[in-house]
Amino acid sequence: MSGDVVLAELRLWLGTPYLHQASKRGVGCDCLGLLRGVWRSLRGPEPCAVPPYSADWAEAGRREVLREAAELYLTPLPPEAPELPGEVLLFRMFEGSIAKHLGFRASAGPQGSFIHAYSGHGVVESALTAPWARRITGRYRLI
Repeated sequence: MSGDVVLAELRLWLGTPYLHQASKRGVGCDCLGLLRGVWRSLRGPEPCAVPPYSADWAEAGRREVLREAAELYLTPLPPEAPELPGEVLLFRMFEGSIAKHLGFRASAGPQGSFIHAYSGHGVVESALTAPWARRITGRYRLI
């Protein structure tokens, strides 16, 4: 799937309020909900039901639930693959912690940016600064 197609869909989500467990453009979503909503828009029905989860779900255990799902339903990109708009980024918010945040690359390079649903902000495009970039623990393409 073209990164331009993914990016065009993502731009429609900008300004959607942050709402835990939601996945509806213009109404509300969290980071997983953004991915789920974009999937439905571009791919059709979601591949599986998402069970309820708490805001701190990944902090209680050591299982990489989000990474496992990404590996199952998305196409992993090797570290040497070129950075392209539209790819899914998986973030580890703290060193040594479970990966628990998702976003999409909007632009690559030194002035790169990404689109994500951010608690307290909604769906925004943020600069992919060094602190964000070093938290990336996986890159994926929508199949």
